[in-house]
Amino acid sequence: MKKIEVRILNDAVGDSIELPRQTTEGSAAIDLRACIDKKKVLKPGETLLIPTGIAVFIKDPNFAGIILPRSGLGHKHGIVLGNLVGLIDSDYQGELMVSLWNRGSQDFTIDVGDRIAQFMIIPITLFEFDVVESFDETERGAGGFGHSGVS
Repeated sequence: MKKIEVRILNDAVGDSIELPRQTTEGSAAIDLRACIDKKKVLKPGETLLIPTGIAVFIKDPNFAGIILPRSGLGHKHGIVLGNLVGLIDSDYQGELMVSLWNRGSQDFTIDVGDRIAQFMIIPITLFEFDVVESFDETERGAGGFGHSGVS
């Protein structure tokens, strides 16, 4: 198991707000929690930046973190990430913040310590561009958006 350094930036984390952790053996991500002083109401169409009370330092440039929406919040309440996916570079050391967007039609209440997003570590392939005049041909070529049909 890969170890990632974490700093607790708010004393509530680990006390009244649970420290994020893997909840099952098969969990690919950990839940991030709202580290707020009091509940907040997210109105339809509104975006709020919610602190998590923690900072991580991945260190290894072969890895990055991603913040993802929680599927139940998105499906049941229309609560997704304002930036759709958050990328945490390996050298970032600031607090993890979650941009929540209410794309639903009803107010949504975020309580202290609510699970609001997921955090995952992914491998990164470092690359640089090799400028060429043309590519080797493939069957697909430049076919994009719908090129293979619907059924």
